[in-house]
Amino acid sequence: MSEIRTGLGWDVHRIAAGRTMILGGVTVPCEFGLEGHSDADVLAHAITDAILGAAALGDIGMHFPDSDPRWKGSDSLVFLRHAHELAKQRGYRIVNLDSTVILERPKLKDYRQAIRQRLAETLELELDRVSVKFKTAEKVGPVGEGRSAEAQAVVTLEK
Repeated sequence: MSEIRTGLGWDVHRIAAGRTMILGGVTVPCEFGLEGHSDADVLAHAITDAILGAAALGDIGMHFPDSDPRWKGSDSLVFLRHAHELAKQRGYRIVNLDSTVILERPKLKDYRQAIRQRLAETLELELDRVSVKFKTAEKVGPVGEGRSAEAQAVVTLEK
């Protein structure tokens, strides 16, 4: 009998001038990026938390604290691979990933395929198991005012 688990991940980062915008391991050309201790890949962080949550392994901050200088400027796909490896060690495989990036600008639709492919490669998944959606906040709240970006992710694991 198989066991199915679902994890929810969420992350937010402030928008910052002079930073590179990285989403799902893909550089998005933009005049600003996201502020953070690592590369501030808000999407990779949300997915990492979703995997860790589904496997009941805590959250990204427990595994990669922003107080640890080792992770300064780190590629967030390192975090994602780590969470995936921990889940695999416990006998889980990822069945599905559904994610949403909430960002007022830039428009991201032209990057969807590259982001999906990068995430699928990183997580050793078929492309049709990786969903990435983009939304704006309709000019409401910090995201809508252009001050931050958010990402949400739901991961389904099977044992």
